Order: sequence, then structure tokens, then C-alpha cells
Amino acid sequence: RLYSSRLNVVEILQQRGLVESITADAGSLSNLSAVRVYCGFDPTAESLHLGNLVGLIVLSWFIRCGHSAVALIGGATGRVGDPSGKSVERPELDPLELDRNASSISATVSAILARVSPTPNFVVMNNYDWWKDFSLLEFLRDVGRFARVGTMMSKESVRRRLDSDQGLSFTEFSYQLLQAYDFLHLFRSQGVNLQIGGGDQWGNITAGTDLIRRILQTDGAYGLTFPLLLKSDGTKFGKSEGGAVWLSPSLLSPYRFYQHFFSVADSEVIRFLRMLTFLPIEDISQIEEQMQSPGYIPNTAQIRLAEELTRFVHGEEGLAEAVKATRALNPGNETNLRWESIEGIAGDVPSCRLNRNQVLNSSLVDLSVATGLVESRSAARRLLKQGGLYLNNVRVDNEGKKIEDDDIVDGKILLLSAGKKNKMVVRI
Repeated sequence: RLYSSRLNVVEILQQRGLVESITADAGSLSNLSAVRVYCGFDPTAESLHLGNLVGLIVLSWFIRCGHSAVALIGGATGRVGDPSGKSVERPELDPLELDRNASSISATVSAILARVSPTPNFVVMNNYDWWKDFSLLEFLRDVGRFARVGTMMSKESVRRRLDSDQGLSFTEFSYQLLQAYDFLHLFRSQGVNLQIGGGDQWGNITAGTDLIRRILQTDGAYGLTFPLLLKSDGTKFGKSEGGAVWLSPSLLSPYRFYQHFFSVADSEVIRFLRMLTFLPIEDISQIEEQMQSPGYIPNTAQIRLAEELTRFVHGEEGLAEAVKATRALNPGNETNLRWESIEGIAGDVPSCRLNRNQVLNSSLVDLSVATGLVESRSAARRLLKQGGLYLNNVRVDNEGKKIEDDDIVDGKILLLSAGKKNKMVVRI
């Protein structure tokens, strides 16, 4: 649902654990008649990842509460590299690669924010549009003379790198001024009065509010940081076994994205429901109560989290695709499999190709070993006796089971499962 009041957005964010630091008391920001907020995304990869998700969520809350937003793609700043949170300097990216990344990320952000409300008030911009014609002499004259080196040196991200063996290049040292000028430019040209970012962006954000105060003699610019997405043990929540959890469906299917959140531990799921969904707090409290009750069905909260986030990132169509694939891959869930269902998820699980004569009349135990689903015949037999070996989602209890023509789905494909999670698609 939409929130009609413009005054409650900071309170909502605080209630949901989405505020780490703020440059003014919450009342001052909440009492503004209108907030125009921006969040930056540097195109250092071809897709945003889970670490960027909180920024999109916070932007979306401002939009839902009647404010307007700017998603700023760092086509210029991405050429420099932000040292915040980095122990070494980022490798230089090819300009063409940066442009491709920027285009891809712009499309993803636009698609996500367009679903936030029936009339979402946002724009996606690229800071290369104003930096490309800004000469060094102009920068030193218009920005550099207002910057104080002592203040710049005091930023935590700078001090940490200066104390390291790697040191800090002048290019990286200048990054905070580039981001500060972005805020100034957007403040002047777009009426942007709030910048948001992850906790590691505090130094860069306050560099912007300081620059606006020095040049324009106004206190009307604010900064707000949100916490990084961490697990309860302090490690980053954003990596899967295969690497980063990308938001682009071309790099990570909606099914794999859905599964990442479906696998969240019970100890984490309520916090993530608060931080990463738009479900009312009352509904989340109700889910939390249900989790403590004897009749609670395991993973109900995780399913809700996975559904809400997959819908947010991939839309209703992506969610439907993820749910369909989940059902197709769940042993015992869908015994009437079709070739299209299995082929649709083949890119998300291990697969192999075998000749028909290698498959027909082969025992399921031997086929499980030959395809690499299990390590040995003894492991396959042990799994079968424990009720954990499946053929096309049907549990197999007979150790002598051989593959017949009727087992090959539509004459093209097989789905083998070792337990609930380990799959092997066998194309014939």
C-alpha cells in the first residue's frame, strides 16, 4: 500500500532498522514539505548485486511516502573508484565496459523503481553528463578552493588507507570531492536535498553537505546512511556459493534469487522481512508470533520473504517463473513433469548430456554415479535406503530400478535428485 503522509518516512525507516546515521535530527528532515532524495550506484560491474538492494529499498520508501527520488549512475565516478571500504585501489575499467554497465544498471533500476507505486516519482541520471565537460582548472576553481585538506584527511576511509601498506592514490583521495560535487550539482539543478548511502558512505555524504554549506551558505542539505546487509555473525549477506547475488536476471535467474532468500535462517528472517520488504510491521510481528507456535509450518516466513523480494526485483512475471521452477524442482511436489519445466531450470542446476543407449536399462544407482549426482554406488544405495533418491521428483525405493522409455520426460530429459537440494538434469 502507499503511505499518504510525507512526514513519517524517517520514522518508518528507523522502525525497520534502516537508519544508521543521519546528519540532522529525524524531526528536521521529517518536517520538510518535500524531500528529493538521491542514491548513487557506480557501474563497476554489469549488474547491481544484493549489497545495492538496501539502497533501492530506502529510495522506494521515500517514493511510497510521496517524495521524489534520483537514482544516480556513476558513469564518471566509476572511472575513478571509491576507496570507501576497500583495502586496495580498484583496477581501472575500460570506458566502453563502464558505459555498457551503466546502461544495464540504469535499465534494472528503472524497472525496479517503476513498480514501487502506481505513479512512481523518480528519475535515473548519469553523472558523466556533467563531468565530461568539466575541466580540471574549473574543478580546482569551483570546488577545490572550498575543500579543506584537514577535513578530507580526517575521513575514516582515508585514514584507514593511509595507515595501510597499500597507501592511497591522489585519484582515490579526490573521490570524496567528486561525490560532494554531485550532491551540489543535484541540489542546484534538481532540488535534491537528501543523499542516502551505505554506512561506509558517511564520509562522502558529509563531504557533500559541507560543500553545499560552504558554497551556497545554506543548511538545507541532509545525509542519511543505512546499515550494510549483514548476517547475525557479522559477515556480509550478499554472497552465494557461486559468488555475488546479482539483481540482473541475465546473471542470476529469478529462481536462484528466490532460493537465496528461501534459504535464510530462522534467526535472520524476521530482521530481513523488516529491512527488505514493505510488509506492515504488524504483519511481520504476526509472522514472528506464528514461528513460535507449535503448528508453524517450517519455512513459511522464508517463503514470504523470497516472494516479496523476488516480486520487488523481478516483478510478478519473475516471481511466477521462480515459483514454477521451485515446484518443478521440489521432490514429491510435481510428479507430472513436462520437458519445458525441467529445461526451464536446467541453467540453474548441474546438467549433463548422455546418449539414449547410455541411459536406457541403466540402473538408477549407476546413472546417479555416472552423472556425478553422487560420488559412489555405495553412497547412492545408502541414499536410496534413506528415502533420498528421486527420479523425476518421485522417490525411488527399489535398488534394482532401471531407466525405462516411460521415465524419459517427453523422450528428451530426466531429473535426478539426491535429497531435496542436489539435482542433476540429464538431457538425452
